[in-house]
Amino acid sequence: MSEPVYLDYNATTPIDERVLEHMLPFLKNNFGNAASSTHQHGWIAKQAVDDARRQVASLIGAEESEIIFTSGSTEAINLSIKGVYEIYKNKGNHIVTVKTEHKAVLDTCEYLAKKGAEITYLDVDAEGLIDLQQLESCITDKTIVVAVMYANNETGVIQPIEEIAQIVHAKNSIFFCDATQAIGKADVDVLESGIDLLCLSAHKLYGPKGVGALYVRRKNPRVTLSPLIHGGGHEKGLRSGTLNVPGIVALGKACELAKKETWDNNTNISKLRAYLEHQLLDIPGMRINGSTRSRLYNTSNICFSGLPIAIGTAAKLIAEWSRHFSVASGSACTSAIPEPSHVLQAMGLSEADSYASVRFSFGKYNTQEETEQVVKIIKGTLL
Repeated sequence: MSEPVYLDYNATTPIDERVLEHMLPFLKNNFGNAASSTHQHGWIAKQAVDDARRQVASLIGAEESEIIFTSGSTEAINLSIKGVYEIYKNKGNHIVTVKTEHKAVLDTCEYLAKKGAEITYLDVDAEGLIDLQQLESCITDKTIVVAVMYANNETGVIQPIEEIAQIVHAKNSIFFCDATQAIGKADVDVLESGIDLLCLSAHKLYGPKGVGALYVRRKNPRVTLSPLIHGGGHEKGLRSGTLNVPGIVALGKACELAKKETWDNNTNISKLRAYLEHQLLDIPGMRINGSTRSRLYNTSNICFSGLPIAIGTAAKLIAEWSRHFSVASGSACTSAIPEPSHVLQAMGLSEADSYASVRFSFGKYNTQEETEQVVKIIKGTLL
């Protein structure tokens, strides 16, 4: 039996062989602790970390000193939002975010609400986009941070980041952006975009799981955070703990490759996504969830609202298809929870249509032959 076609790249990506090859020596021969400053083993490790920091910074247009290594985006999100709240709570306790954010943001805000924070959750329209006027009107002199993701993990919808940053800065607040899905797919530049805090994760761009980074702007404005983890003062005191040198090295390499190859990958992947959507148009009730004008080139969230009663929900479809290809009904972080997607419901979909929606997310290893095979199976099920 051949392996199922993988179409869940928004959940995680396979590690690039070049990334793995670059990482392996630091799991065996170059095993030193990057904080060991008295011998060669430590020097080699530190140099590798410095190189990776430069590679990450280069990808997003930041300075090396603005990159803090973390275990991934969830930790970086917690450090950003909680860290701002702790430092700036004398200024205010108001946080603005969006109803379609990743659960790592929403759950962090919910936690801080119990600690006294006031949270405003912005609506989105049927395309998944926020209303910039609503954003501007809800920011007050007590607003300390605005958290809006770059691209949604379920729909691929891209928010107007530069306009958001201008509004936030005009109100003297801090702009945090979860760019986990965008890095490696979109051309993200923190200076051009006006982002003050940004998180990314290696396993979304063909690196390993368990490592990521946080960008913290150091000027115009300079952002200060309160650390979550104490002990040793690593990473400028913001993230204590022995550095995951192999993971950091791999993240750096993945960022270097993404900078060189993103647009070549874009061309192939966007063609595959377009082929899938075009071929499925004749399925009764089929429609694309979210904006088709402003979204990642690899993501297609499709509602099969005409599902026969005998087939039932997308979950049943996905289970049936799983022998042939791998897709998802929403975020991997919430797929174990038997609830309709909070993203799709915020966009106005009914509970039934939310349950009937499937996310297809392509990657650089997908082929035209695979996509044709997937289309054939879907049509065989639904037509």
